[in-house]
Formats: sequence, C-alpha cells, structure tokens
Amino acid sequence: MPSLPQITLTFMFYLLILSPTPSFSLNITALLSTFPDLSQFTALLSTATPLTADLSHRTSISLLAVPNSFLSTDPNLSHHQLPPSALTDVLRYHVLLQFLSWSDLHSLPPSGKLITTLFQTTGRATNNFGFVNITHDPHSNLVSIRSPAPYSSSNATVIELVKTLPYNITIFAVNSLLIPYGFDLMASETRPSMHLNITKTLIDAHNFNVAASMLSASGVVNEFEAGEGGSGITLFIPVDDAFADLPPSVSLQSLPADKKAVVLKAHVLRAYYPLGSLQSTANPLQPTLATEAMGAGSFTLNISTFNGSVAINTGIVQGIITQTVFDQNPIAIFGVSKVLLPREIFGKNPIVSVKSPPDIIAPPPYDDASSPSGFDGQPSHLSSPPGLGEDVSSNVAGVAQVVFMLIGVARTIANFFWCRSLFSLLDLLGWPSGNSFFINLQFWIFVSVNL
Repeated sequence: MPSLPQITLTFMFYLLILSPTPSFSLNITALLSTFPDLSQFTALLSTATPLTADLSHRTSISLLAVPNSFLSTDPNLSHHQLPPSALTDVLRYHVLLQFLSWSDLHSLPPSGKLITTLFQTTGRATNNFGFVNITHDPHSNLVSIRSPAPYSSSNATVIELVKTLPYNITIFAVNSLLIPYGFDLMASETRPSMHLNITKTLIDAHNFNVAASMLSASGVVNEFEAGEGGSGITLFIPVDDAFADLPPSVSLQSLPADKKAVVLKAHVLRAYYPLGSLQSTANPLQPTLATEAMGAGSFTLNISTFNGSVAINTGIVQGIITQTVFDQNPIAIFGVSKVLLPREIFGKNPIVSVKSPPDIIAPPPYDDASSPSGFDGQPSHLSSPPGLGEDVSSNVAGVAQVVFMLIGVARTIANFFWCRSLFSLLDLLGWPSGNSFFINLQFWIFVSVNL
C-alpha cells in the first residue's frame, strides 16, 4: 500500500502538469463603465470596435482617459466631425504599450521618456510620431504628455490615477485629448467619399466575378465602402484565375463565415495608396483590416518591388499586381495574381515559399484605362506609405527580446523557489531526501516547470 508521502507527491506532481496556464482578457469598456466621469470617453471607445477587440488581447498597457468635463469642451471634437477610422486612430494614441504605475510616472526624468502607443503599430504614424514623450517636473510635480515632435501643439497633463490592475493595466485621467503630430483633422473630416459601389466596379472589370460574389455574400463589402472616408482604402482583389489555381487542400467556401470575412479583410489596407506609393514604399510591412480585427502584428502584407512589378507577400503566398481596376483618391483597387491566403489561417500547409520565386514573369503593362477621367495622376499626400523607420523597428524588436528574456529568467527563479518549498514539504512529510530516486525526481520536477 502506498505511503502518505508517495500519494501526496504523486498528486502534487500531476497537479503541476495539468494546471492550466492563466490567461487575461481585458474588457476595457466594462472596466471604464464603473467611472461615471469617464462615460463620454467610454462611449467613444465602444464605437471603435477594432480598437476594443485589439485591447481585449493585450496586457501590460496604460490608458490615458479624458474626463467628461474636459472632453465635452475639447476643440478637436467640438469643431470636427471625425470619421470612425480617424477617431479610432486618435484613441489608439491614448493606449500606451507599457504598464506604468503612479510611482513610475513620478520617477521619470525632466527630459522625459518615449513610450510607444498603439497608433504607432498601425504603420500610419509618420516617423516616430506614434510615440508620446512623458516628462515629470520635480518642482511642480506635474506629469506632462506630448508628441516627440519639437513643435507639437497637442499636449496633456496627468490629473490622477483612476484604476490599476498590477502589471496588466493602469488608467490615468488626463486633461486633454491628444492628437498625433501630423494627423490632419481637417483632411480626415472634409475628404469626400467616393460612394463607390465596389461590387459593381469589380463586375464591370470582367475578371473579378468570384471575388465580387464572395464580397457581396459575406457582407464585408459594406465595411470596405464605409472606409472610403477618412484616410481612404486600398484593395487587392484576386483575378478569377487565382481562385481556379488554388490547390484542392484550400477550400475558401468551406470556411466558417467569420474566418472567410477575415481572409477577405486581409486583402485590404486602411489607407489610400496609389501605385506609385506601393512601388516606392519605405515601410513594406503593412497592416490590413484583418490586423485591426485580430490584433496588431497579425494578418500583415509585405509589399515590395519584384522584376519591375509590385509583389505582395503574406508569408506563404506571393502575388503580383496585374492591373489597376480603380484609382482615385481616396480609393485604389488593384487586381492581383494570387489569393492572398493569410499564414495565420493557412500556414500549417504552406503552398508557396516565402522567398520570391525566381520564375515569376513580370506582368504586362498596368492597365489604367479604368481609372476615372479627370484623374491628374499626381501622387497623393500619402505618396510614401507612413510607418516606422528601420531604426525604430529594430529598437522595438530588440527591447522585446530583452523583455522576454528577463521574463524567462524571473520565471525560472520563481519556479526554483517553488520547487525548494515543495521539497521542504516533502522532507517534513518524511520523504528520504538522500534517496537517489528523490534526487532524480527533484531534477525532473524542476526541469518540467521550466519547460
């Protein structure tokens, strides 16, 4: 009959192996709803569905919330009617991708510290203007937040600490809405919407019947057309032959409706990019509408120039732009040679190498005949797609690697002391600590909790 120490050890060992990893899901609007003075800011967040969906998957953030007394009189909202896409980007600028406590803010140097915001991850921020510089004045004890741009007029002062969930989220109240430097509120408000019927445009082009049918059936085309305002929209639409070339293992029609919608959104950029901008892009990795729905860093497109053509790579499929279907600010529609299958859904069975295939032949000259008459052909103000510079991207990646390494070291140390406590308990229960089996078991338990 097994002794008590053996039964206890076996039970604790299986409990260690089978215990689920804790997860954290953040409902930011529910958290803010308990603070009546932030009701207007909460209402703005609730209308920004892509933002709240992204925040639900994030931890270690700080939110800058504007109380009703300041938000109701803020000139940026009272004098402008911002479209949903522009308002969502402004709110992203209030999400700091770092957990900051009240004491952290008051220990900052007077010169300040640059903190990344969620807006910087969209690729629509110019240079590093998706960052904020947070400073602390030791004389007045005030904490100020402003753009890193030297002449930015948008700034705010931290009023108070609203709520903190240690190491997950901190909510600070600030006395003003922050606007990213270079963010043109007037252009976002007044840029005319084309009210283009995207489905009809594709059918009239005679080579996009499958895509037009899928867009219409899924309903996402309504979201695309709603995005014609604000910063515009760019669509990469596969030609009919691209669907015919899909291998039997890929069945788009058998996907659930929500996944099918994500695949279609992964073909769309939330900004207007004419062909010239795509050919000279300085930031090749671009987020899509699927990125906004599923989380930053996912469902991106890598845009580059290949053999004189614009190549678009998802990580498992590379297509090329074969024609211009429609191009007039703020809408661009391009035909592409492949269905841009996201690696996040189809990556388990890659069908094309990530590397540029050497046998791709450059397409015939771009067909721009379908562009509306009167289009002057001049590049838009987005002639070079905005985004992070290479130095900023590399710095962020380096910091992320250091953080993950430190987390691993801390986890190992914590597990070591946990194991020591377990072994002390076993010793109190009378387990023979000098036994060779016990020594081996100590080793394997320590290895198991660190895997």
